[in-house]
Amino acid sequence: MNQDHPLKIHPELPSQRSTRIGIIGSGFIINDCHLPAYRKVGFNPVAIASRNSENAEAVAAKHSIQKVHPSVNSLLEDDSIEVLDIAVPPDVQVDLIEQVCARGRVRGILAQKPLGMDFLQAQKAVQLCEDAGIALAVNQNMRYDQSVRAAKTLLDTHRIGTPVMASMDMRGIPHWMPWQTRLGWVTLRIMSIHHLDCFRYWFGDPEGIFCSVRTDPRTSFPHTDGICNYILEYADGLRCVGIDDTWTGPAREGCPGDIRIQWRIEGLKGLAMGDIGWCKDPYTSPSSIRYASTGDASFHTPEWQESWFPDAFIGTMAQLLVALEKGEEPAISGRDNLKTMALVEAAYLSAESKRLVRLEEITDHPSNK
Repeated sequence: MNQDHPLKIHPELPSQRSTRIGIIGSGFIINDCHLPAYRKVGFNPVAIASRNSENAEAVAAKHSIQKVHPSVNSLLEDDSIEVLDIAVPPDVQVDLIEQVCARGRVRGILAQKPLGMDFLQAQKAVQLCEDAGIALAVNQNMRYDQSVRAAKTLLDTHRIGTPVMASMDMRGIPHWMPWQTRLGWVTLRIMSIHHLDCFRYWFGDPEGIFCSVRTDPRTSFPHTDGICNYILEYADGLRCVGIDDTWTGPAREGCPGDIRIQWRIEGLKGLAMGDIGWCKDPYTSPSSIRYASTGDASFHTPEWQESWFPDAFIGTMAQLLVALEKGEEPAISGRDNLKTMALVEAAYLSAESKRLVRLEEITDHPSNK
């Protein structure tokens, strides 16, 4: 990594990497992200199961996984598994977590985001794991994108001063998953959840959110949250603006495209800007950052070889293994993730009611107690 100022883009790794990991799921996120990342740093996935046994066999062969269980239930009965990596659709995830907790065999779970269908389901998942003594982490992998972590270093070291304004601008066309059709979700719980969690990672919890949505002309199944625009209000005056545009013009209908995800943080002492490599071709393109402080003659432009996909997934599993090793709460724990889920729920409520929604309207609502 070539740079003028050290930025902490790499996650802490566990001292021991022999923890036996069981994989549930065999889709893109496992095959192209989790397992390539784990193999890079010597993590130990030893078994896999999936609803599609043929896919599980193919993934196991590609990534040298020793055991393919004939069913998910079979893997859940495997006493040798210490940590579960669960990559299933959100409408079946909490039931699966409940089955894991009832057995009480594993020490930790890495679950996908969103952690269930809504805030109430996420709460249930967190409580189940806490009652069972199982560490729960949520795969909010954008926190481990290298430019996002570099920005966190700049904030933590006060290099750009007190933040005044921040933005996340996504002009991208994600690949929607088949299960989204039956759930009717497009952007808020799938893509915006990354950006909302990223704002929380950088700045903490906002007081509330304004959100406006409209349908995406390209997405044919019924939905409301196709194109999403939102503002987070912080007590100290900071404002964060998100634009999540999944239409981004007729880029697939014959018009030249402008596909990108860019972020920007303006502070009292400096400015930082980043470009996320994931939505480029190839999706393994590194993200980038440029930043400067008062008195600098020019922007600093460090470079690195790592990319969000797949390298960020080293961090999401590593923080769980480190937490288990140290007896601490995971950095992206289920308990912390409830605030991200609440922010997503608040965004839906804001769009529906056309007003600012405060986080406590979700977290303190009687129906969520």
